[in-house]
Amino acid sequence: MPAIVLDGKTLAQQTEQEMSQRVTSLKEKSGGKIPILATILVGDDPASATYVKMKGNACRRVGMESMAVEMPSSTTTKQLLEKIASLNANTDVHGILLQHPVPEQIDERACFDAIALEKDVDGVTCLGFGRMAMGEEAYGCATPQGIMRILAAYDIAIKGKHAVVVGRSPILGKPMAMMLLQEHATVTICHSRTQNLPDLVRQADILVGAVGKPEFIRADWVKDGAVVIDAGYHPGGVGDIELGPLTERAAAYTPVPGGVGPMTINTLIMQSVVSGERSITTA
Repeated sequence: MPAIVLDGKTLAQQTEQEMSQRVTSLKEKSGGKIPILATILVGDDPASATYVKMKGNACRRVGMESMAVEMPSSTTTKQLLEKIASLNANTDVHGILLQHPVPEQIDERACFDAIALEKDVDGVTCLGFGRMAMGEEAYGCATPQGIMRILAAYDIAIKGKHAVVVGRSPILGKPMAMMLLQEHATVTICHSRTQNLPDLVRQADILVGAVGKPEFIRADWVKDGAVVIDAGYHPGGVGDIELGPLTERAAAYTPVPGGVGPMTINTLIMQSVVSGERSITTA
């Protein structure tokens, strides 16, 4: 029996319609105010520029504003921290996105953590991660939060299941594991140096590939009936998991492209709308 395709692209499009209505309603209630997402791009990396453009387009599709902040590749940590501080203080800005990666001379973690918690709509601060891990209110890191929204939309059972997350990055693997744990999964965190990795992957009821290597996780490592979430994207349109043979064996899977990626941006925009609603309606 063919697996269920967890179609993040369609889900994102449906959600944009709802967000657009929420922005319109907020604008009417507030006398014309709308949520604004500030995007900071440091340097001239073409891939990063493309991602920032996509996020700006997504803002406009739901009626939000995008404030594009571009800084030269020679920017220092001090200069970037000053820019973030000014955006924190700007009451018209409701969300701040610092595009990853930044040039190597910049202390990226220090700059992420300088973002005010209430404007951390990409979920990248240590404080936000800590609050989320403790079950307190915080904006979730956009990619893992997007994955949780896909699982919820397709009524994928999480409670009591064994989830295996392959990857431990601070903005994907680690928060992914904590979010699954919050939903009562039993979670195993693996990575590229894990011993006996295929044996651990075969135990997964829910498998999340977030290791950042093309088709690193082989199809024959995955048991029949698993839910397969591929958070990777690489040239040639492949992810971190060898998906081809799994389309008939898995219970459900996210396609690459069209699965996790659209929901990452969609989650960023959704959390920006929420931040705008909280800020504008309480002003």
